[in-house]
Amino acid sequence: MTEPLWWQKGVIYQVYPRSFNDSNGDGIGDLAGVTARLDYLVDLGVDAVWLSPIFPSPMADFGYDVADYCGIDPRFGTLADFERLRDAAHARGLKLLLDFVPNHSSDQHPWFRESRSSRDAPKRDWYIWRDPGPDGGPPNNWQSYFGGSAWEWDDATGQYYLHQFLKEQPELNWRNPDLRAAMLDAMRFWFKRGVDGFRIDVLWLAIKHPDFPDNPANPDWRDGMQDIERLLPVHSADQPEMMEIIAAMRDVAEDYPERVLIGEIYLPIPRLVAYYGEGGNGVHLPFNFHLLDARWDAGALAQLIADYEGALPADGWPNWVLGNHDKPRVASRVGPDQAAVAMMLLLTLRGTPTLYQGDELGMPNVAIPPDRVRDPQALREPDTAFNRDEVRTPMPWDASAHAGFSSVEPWLPLNPDWAERNVMAQRDAAGSMLAFTRALLRLRRAHPALSVGSWQAVSSDGAVLAYERRHGNARVLVALNLSNAPQTLALPEWAAALAPALTTPGHELHVEGTTLPLAPNQGILLA
Repeated sequence: MTEPLWWQKGVIYQVYPRSFNDSNGDGIGDLAGVTARLDYLVDLGVDAVWLSPIFPSPMADFGYDVADYCGIDPRFGTLADFERLRDAAHARGLKLLLDFVPNHSSDQHPWFRESRSSRDAPKRDWYIWRDPGPDGGPPNNWQSYFGGSAWEWDDATGQYYLHQFLKEQPELNWRNPDLRAAMLDAMRFWFKRGVDGFRIDVLWLAIKHPDFPDNPANPDWRDGMQDIERLLPVHSADQPEMMEIIAAMRDVAEDYPERVLIGEIYLPIPRLVAYYGEGGNGVHLPFNFHLLDARWDAGALAQLIADYEGALPADGWPNWVLGNHDKPRVASRVGPDQAAVAMMLLLTLRGTPTLYQGDELGMPNVAIPPDRVRDPQALREPDTAFNRDEVRTPMPWDASAHAGFSSVEPWLPLNPDWAERNVMAQRDAAGSMLAFTRALLRLRRAHPALSVGSWQAVSSDGAVLAYERRHGNARVLVALNLSNAPQTLALPEWAAALAPALTTPGHELHVEGTTLPLAPNQGILLA
């Protein structure tokens, strides 16, 4: 292959700005707070920082309801604060990515205010308006991801508008050329200011069937599932015209050197990989979320990896995600004893990994008292929706008041064990999750086999998942015990010359001849 680009060999770190670091004592993280912690990220060993939305917003959905695509929300700072963050990141060799939200805006965006002012408004068609259905109700049966109908009635103009999330998040009409041009200009605005790429929110939803037919019923729906799962999103998601929009975004990115587009796409692997496009007209990295819901079993994981690798187009670069601001934390999904094994998996698979803030500390989900719940999805569907607040709690930096995150009570509760589970406590503790993650990232940088090498399964029998990473003549073996019982792995002949390089915290590194013993919940890397 040609020399890999930074986003192929690097590691992306997701920062949830509200919860990363508060510099001004209002209980909410901000851009100056991120800037103050950049040296931590350099020391950790990541290559790029992705910021969840920082644009002006009423915060109905905490920034994913954008009121201005070319500004900074005052809660986070100013455009000058952003520029200082950009410059400080670049001076440290870190890339900076922003969260772009093209599917919907805030209902407080000037575009939508004009759109709903009258049926004849110049920007009326910048959003999706429809007449009532034959029964006088919503135009079709589409559901919101936050529960209930995806349509909201507007008394003033006598039509419904579409919102697949909150009613405060009306959907933009990407079939309108003027809207499309305005959104592409917003991307250019940030590229010109030195942004290194975008993570593009709910990309697979951004265009809908032009005739808005009903979605078919989901035959697998059962009690306890969310409203959105009642129907199959055949007509409200993943439409053929999506690739035309992505190609236009890619054209914009190509005008700036080495920029990256990352698409949030929750689709089965065969459809996911279609978003790479053909001939370089797709997103560079369609986010691969399949580890988030995978069965924690050696055979299942090996099959998932092989299926994904086999489905990639010839020029498609893989990527992996184990946690984000919307899903349960990996330490809660697989258990605290397997958290380090999961981290070793994430950072040794072929492709670009994305690491969510706090996972390097082994943070679990944090229970939120009912009177502190802020997540609009959890408030609307308390019995079925995951409360995303549980993974958005403030980053614990030290054992001082408010965990060093703020000088006042944070906007969400801290993890209950913050006095022990924090950056300062783990930074120099040899057996800590943080020290292990740093060591793993150092190994990844030192061994091209781990960052850009090929992947080949070695074993997925029983509870052990083992695989080879190879680059030229350099070979690395990764062995993961996914169980809480001792296991052994018969080493392939080529691995006999390798030496133990790293193991998960609390375990010993040794090889017994041609056999590799694995303690319960142990991962070992031989290089």
